[in-house]
Amino acid sequence: MRPSPKGKLSSPPPAAPSVRFFQIDANHAGQRLDNFLVGVCKGVPKSHVYKAIRSGQVRVNKGRAQAEYRLEDGDLVRIPPMRLPQPSQARAVPPGQFPIVFEDDAMLVVDKPAGVAVHGGSGVSFGVIEQLRAARPGEMLELVHRLDRETSGLLMVAKQRKALVALHQLMRESGGRKMYQALVVGDWVNDRQHLRQPLFKWLTPSGERRVRVDPEGKPAHTIVTLLERFGDYSLVQAELRTGRTHQIRVHLASSGFPIVGDEKYGPDAVRAEFSARGFKRMFLHAGRLEIPHPLTGAPLTFEAPLPEACRRLLEDLRARA
Repeated sequence: MRPSPKGKLSSPPPAAPSVRFFQIDANHAGQRLDNFLVGVCKGVPKSHVYKAIRSGQVRVNKGRAQAEYRLEDGDLVRIPPMRLPQPSQARAVPPGQFPIVFEDDAMLVVDKPAGVAVHGGSGVSFGVIEQLRAARPGEMLELVHRLDRETSGLLMVAKQRKALVALHQLMRESGGRKMYQALVVGDWVNDRQHLRQPLFKWLTPSGERRVRVDPEGKPAHTIVTLLERFGDYSLVQAELRTGRTHQIRVHLASSGFPIVGDEKYGPDAVRAEFSARGFKRMFLHAGRLEIPHPLTGAPLTFEAPLPEACRRLLEDLRARA
């Protein structure tokens, strides 16, 4: 090793990254391609991973594949060279503690606060899953599903590969029940209503992800139940029967009842009005989850109470009504 000009030992240059190949086994079968790559390419920014998929540099069985492709036992995945960030560029993830609703050897259920992303990416350095991993080094922790950053409530994390595969299959088959509470603009008409508009996901010119109702979109099904009326606003329960991106938000907005505080699909004037009252989030909360245990099949029911800010807002609306 040669001395540097200042007399200090210089480190050898890092080895150039190379193409890697992975053959999928039963432990990874059923996992989304993007989630698999994020796990294998730890430290690589998610934006680089998705760019590699979109550009066709990532191959499955020698062909292009979409980010949402579900890997199958025996698939051969080609991963292009991806350079890790230099140590000086790495940002330490602070360990995070979140209210635990349930935990056993197979899974963990936490109550995610609004304003916290579930994972890093899209301008966010880290999220719930990275903070949990920092707080629990050495444990296997994988997201089972996602919640939007401004949505609060129940979030499932698998602690075993077998549990992750079983829970992913449950989500794909619309098993169990996932129920949210939402405050919407307008006087909701029906006590119970099924919304089945297909949803199409697209990107704005700036790269922002959006969803719209479109006949070319994927099937989506939300069951909406009226809980309480406040004149110009209504509290509803929305049960997901499919799990599309922004599904509840777009289904309600396209029906003429956008969620209070929704910055993508709701009116700016309403958001400004509620922000002036001190309510500065979207009123969407994943409050109840009913699923069979991924390993034993035993029925499980989880609940997360409405956050204090949401409860105070409802009390204010009741008083005004």
